[in-house]
Amino acid sequence: MLDKYLFGATGRISPEAPVPVVHVRDTDDRPGGAANVAVNLASLGANTRLLGAVGEDAAGNTLRHGLSARGIDCEFHITPDRPTITKTRVQSRGQQLIRLDEEDARAVDDGAIAEMLAESLDGAGAVILSDYGKGALADVRAMIDACRAASVPVFVDPKGRDFTRYTGASLITPNQGEFEAVAGDCETEEELVRKGLAMIDELSLDALLITRSEKGMLLLERGNDPLFLSTEAREVYDVTGAGDTVIATLAGALAAGEGLASAAGLSNIAAGIVVRKIGAATATPGEIQAALHRRGQGGRGLVQRDELKVLVDEARSRNERVVMTNGCFDIIHAGHVAYLEEAKSLGDRLVVAVNDDASVTRLKGEGRPVNALADRMLVLAGLAAVDYVVAFSEDTPAELIDAVLPDVLVKGGDYKADEIVGGKAVLENGGEVRVLSFRDGHSTTRIIDRLKQ
Repeated sequence: MLDKYLFGATGRISPEAPVPVVHVRDTDDRPGGAANVAVNLASLGANTRLLGAVGEDAAGNTLRHGLSARGIDCEFHITPDRPTITKTRVQSRGQQLIRLDEEDARAVDDGAIAEMLAESLDGAGAVILSDYGKGALADVRAMIDACRAASVPVFVDPKGRDFTRYTGASLITPNQGEFEAVAGDCETEEELVRKGLAMIDELSLDALLITRSEKGMLLLERGNDPLFLSTEAREVYDVTGAGDTVIATLAGALAAGEGLASAAGLSNIAAGIVVRKIGAATATPGEIQAALHRRGQGGRGLVQRDELKVLVDEARSRNERVVMTNGCFDIIHAGHVAYLEEAKSLGDRLVVAVNDDASVTRLKGEGRPVNALADRMLVLAGLAAVDYVVAFSEDTPAELIDAVLPDVLVKGGDYKADEIVGGKAVLENGGEVRVLSFRDGHSTTRIIDRLKQ
């Protein structure tokens, strides 16, 4: 599906009818439906292939272009006799005023999509069948059978009242309303668990994940105790596409080797992130990492540049003071640890930017670094004082500092504040630049010389 958004202000009622007049100032085309599942997977770093049906029209071309730009491999079945499903939403002041749908939901029953899937299973880590009831999964049983025959786990976001269509799937992810429409009302959590386990047996599933809106999630798995996950959402602006995020994160984590309980926990966190955004949205690894940090679980860690900006913005939304420093950090020693602890004492979050291997060699000469970038970053991320570690490949971190604009920029050595790379930009932004002294008797070069002796 293609989700079109029209954004604008409204301040008067139309003289033609009792409806608001919206002055459209911005538009946005976003992949929706199963395409949103694919976008969620790609945003998590998964190699993603999308199969489905689109019309022979401009909306289909827009959809393909937007997905390809995200690195998603598209294989579309073209249906000349029907349009690409398009949902147009008019938004004003954060509220949706109206939605206009263009669709033809007749079943695509010529077997083309099932055949495309069967030919795409080689090397797949997981398959998601995202059923929006628009006809693309007319052969869903054949699709599940093909996945099972290829030993590829298959996860289904179900629709309708006939869940027997999904017999043999690895896992299905109905919301509680969808589940109760099939299994019957559940007055208590005990009844929900009992009927869920019965559905697992009836449909020959491996597991069942029921999303429960503000109550979180329930994971039921053969041979394990029920797992209730509390909601992670602090604020809810738009639940559009939250189910897409859940199944994408779950399947992606499982395909990457996570256990089911851990994957469900990550999908719960991701859902809590996307409902705080307008429209069908995604959760990035950096945002998930920030959420884990708030819970005290693995929050420190290695981040990419784009993820760092998200983390810094979130820290500032909590009125936290961001400190930043940089260096090679080739062989971590006591002097480094003391320096980083002093830097952290100047604020709430410490960002450490690390020269990549090529830039260390340019700065320090052949034979350096002793430790590869991944190892240096991992050791830094394990220090109690360090919150986020990010790499840069340039000779100086000027570009990175300009992007982050920390509240405090810290450097060790005999510098003057106005000589420090990035210091001018930080000062002009109202921040501070501090010079800290390295501890006497500690240096990487000295350690290397002693090892040589």
